[in-house]
Amino acid sequence: MYDLIVLGGGPAGYLAAERAGHEGLSVLCIEKEHLGGVCLNEGCIPTKTLLYSAKTYENALHGDKYGVTVEKAALDHGKVIDRKEKVIKTLVAGVKATLKANKVEVKEGSGFIKGRNAEGFVIEVNGEEVTGARLLIATGSSPAVPPITGLREQLEKGFVMTSREALELREIPKQLAVIGGGVIGLEMASYYASAGSEVTIIEMLDHIAGNNDAEMVKMLQKGFEKRGMKFYLGTKVTEITKKSVLCEKDGEKLEITADKVLLSIGRRANTANIGLENINVLTERGAIVTDERMRTNVAEVYAAGDVNGKSMLAHTAYREAEVAINNICGKKDIMRYNAIPGVLYTNPELASVGETEDTAKAKGMDVKVIKIPMRFSGRYLAENEGGDGIAKLVVNNKTKTVVGAQALSNYSSEFIVTCGTFIETELTIDDIKQIVFPHPTVSEIIREMVFQY
Repeated sequence: MYDLIVLGGGPAGYLAAERAGHEGLSVLCIEKEHLGGVCLNEGCIPTKTLLYSAKTYENALHGDKYGVTVEKAALDHGKVIDRKEKVIKTLVAGVKATLKANKVEVKEGSGFIKGRNAEGFVIEVNGEEVTGARLLIATGSSPAVPPITGLREQLEKGFVMTSREALELREIPKQLAVIGGGVIGLEMASYYASAGSEVTIIEMLDHIAGNNDAEMVKMLQKGFEKRGMKFYLGTKVTEITKKSVLCEKDGEKLEITADKVLLSIGRRANTANIGLENINVLTERGAIVTDERMRTNVAEVYAAGDVNGKSMLAHTAYREAEVAINNICGKKDIMRYNAIPGVLYTNPELASVGETEDTAKAKGMDVKVIKIPMRFSGRYLAENEGGDGIAKLVVNNKTKTVVGAQALSNYSSEFIVTCGTFIETELTIDDIKQIVFPHPTVSEIIREMVFQY
């Protein structure tokens, strides 16, 4: 009998188990594949490892701009993959050690909810039944596979890949077609373009990068095109053959040949075949419904991470896990989604938090948008010869508080959280003006912007 059973060992699951164990609860964490989940094993961490290698390679190629000559610079994809595997092993070992230190028991296998009895929730794993007084569901998500003719067949044959297979390739495809222009597709496309692939991105919407700032997205795409990447926007994929992707754009039929195809059109919550129906957990559009305390409609059942479909980001999952455990332990805590940063880790990075100009106005806010070139930052200018990045603040004129921020720049992932803090704490522009930023840093661009309000 456990105080808490956690289904899933990804960011939400393992952190929840760790926090609960630290609070003195007896905890069982059940993971069917690898501790660390998609993020650690086939998502956030491995993609960033590849992208850093690509960035290092590009810096070597263009070192002459900074007075550094590098002869015969080359990217060894096999060694990049080897290093990626080493990074994953190190971090997974760290997760295992942390769980052990907090006295969390871990079982490998698929957990299935059998039902509920007088003691708690009965979970079957590896043919054994275990019981927990409380249940946290953190089963994550999987790549969405739409009903496109030939898609499933070509996935089975290996011509079409998900991000998992793309991170394991030992050979660089000469031609890579990417279906989907969101974060996953763009990050993988960016790496493979650097590694030598001829990359074509096919996106159904009329823009890439989801709901990011429209101006910055256009600038990012222009930079990609300068690197040789091709884009088909407003284009619908109709069929996958054994050698190509068939599409339609404005009534015109297109055929895009490729050596490999990457499918990256989003993810779906893993709620099927885990027994939710046996305890009547409510779902909507395949995701578990949760309130601000991460509670489901069933008492003592919580859900965190991608499985609730609210914000499929690892850092969201971490915070949701903390909120769930705090409430389980009797500490009042609520989840807020208004200041969750999002980052596209290409070169340059595109980071955003809160509202964009378009979303703020759609909500009826009276806002002022402050836009400034990144070249106003001495650190940025020193490290980006010919760089044309920009940053924006979206300020609510009524309250004089920041409601959103965006930046297209190296290091933007590291300082966007500062703007998120402004949103969370509702600091006014006058409050922010009193904050001292270290000099020289790229983050000083924030100070430059607030003084232009």
